[in-house]
Amino acid sequence: MGPFILPQTAPFRRPEERHFAVLADRHMEQGRPDAAERALDRAMALAPADPALLCRAAAVSAALGRPEQAAARFCRALQLACDQATAHLGLCELRRRQSRLDEAVAHGRVAVMLEPSRPDSYYNLGIALYDRLDIGQATACERKAVHLAPESPGPHFELAECLLLSGQLEEGWREYEWRFRLPGVPSPVPPTILAADRSDPRPQWDGRPMPPGRLLLVADQGFGDVIQFARYLPLVHALCPDPLIACSPDMAPILRQLPGGRRLYQDWNDLPDFDAWHALSGLPGVFGTTLETIPAATAYLQADPRKIDHWRRRLDELLPKGLMRIGIVWAGRSTHGNDHNRSMRLAQLAPLAALDGVALVSLQKGPAQAEVGTYFGRAPLVNLGPEITDFADTMGIVHGLARVVGVDTALIHLAGAMGRPASVLLPYAPDWRWLLKRGTTPWYPTVTLHRQHKPGRWDDAVREVASGLHPKR
Repeated sequence: MGPFILPQTAPFRRPEERHFAVLADRHMEQGRPDAAERALDRAMALAPADPALLCRAAAVSAALGRPEQAAARFCRALQLACDQATAHLGLCELRRRQSRLDEAVAHGRVAVMLEPSRPDSYYNLGIALYDRLDIGQATACERKAVHLAPESPGPHFELAECLLLSGQLEEGWREYEWRFRLPGVPSPVPPTILAADRSDPRPQWDGRPMPPGRLLLVADQGFGDVIQFARYLPLVHALCPDPLIACSPDMAPILRQLPGGRRLYQDWNDLPDFDAWHALSGLPGVFGTTLETIPAATAYLQADPRKIDHWRRRLDELLPKGLMRIGIVWAGRSTHGNDHNRSMRLAQLAPLAALDGVALVSLQKGPAQAEVGTYFGRAPLVNLGPEITDFADTMGIVHGLARVVGVDTALIHLAGAMGRPASVLLPYAPDWRWLLKRGTTPWYPTVTLHRQHKPGRWDDAVREVASGLHPKR
């Protein structure tokens, strides 16, 4: 997600204005937009027509979830000073979040024209171009931003997204390592752990064998990422026997299935000594992964036979016999930075619900489960979400389904890692791992990809999935 850039300079007329503006900037840097708003209210009482203050106030409005107020303030700043690149940058990001991508790109281009030496201008424009799937232009913008600000992590990370999405994996993995320098992103391993009892911090693993030493792997990022990159554990295990893995308890049923997944730790204080470390999400780069060398020849996760039996009997109790059982999930975590693009409503799966010979099995977790109460489709639907306690349960259910259909969440990764049929519904500008203009993915041979034809419109993608299902008559 792009930032709302604060003005770089502010020739304030009064010391009081500068004081409150600087105070507001500090609050924003500390993630306190409510306090920033109070400081700016006092500054704007002194100078209500100052474009720089209006841009700051607009950024605060956006951070407080008031996009229309933010847009009005940016537009007012442009009325007062049409050469305010900061206002154009802010409108670029606002319109991008609203999927008004042509407007977003237009504002971004004006910002670049007004301040061609400002890296932020290329950075924000590049993000808007990515969302419009103008990947070549987006890549060029992020390269320019990297050239102008080589130590700024944001442009490097957005460049990585462009490169990986377009299949340029070798350079993409290198740029992807900048993700841990992004503001607000913690180090995979706390610095106190890396340097504990040593004069020099433990190094990041370079991929070489270390039979006498011990490697720590960190199951970082989201559940889907951990499932996707867990496929590299056997490769690591061949080079570094008996690695340690720091992970959340949720991931234990996944990781313990794989060679090298035996020693799992949920508390940093419980870790034994180790000699080097690496993030699980960085392993594709360590192994020089290309589109042709992705380890995906066979399924690498399996359901517990006891779970398979339990959930088969449970579904037999709940559903009529002879129906094709389709697992569904329509929303991810609301805290995900791109959730407004990747998630949908249950009602938007209506083409599936209208099929004869189908039963829908909801695997949805979280607040979106409540939408089941509004379901009135032709196909019977059972809601297993409240009964699922962990990923071992989910694997047991998925094993017995004819197909899983869902948005880009961990469930799709799980089905793919198990070698089960799955259909993923993708936003117009998808996450990098799904690549461009493909109906299948080299990461998961049993998963088909169904993309939005227009930003924010799920109709075509859902109908495409529904038309591909052939339940028994």
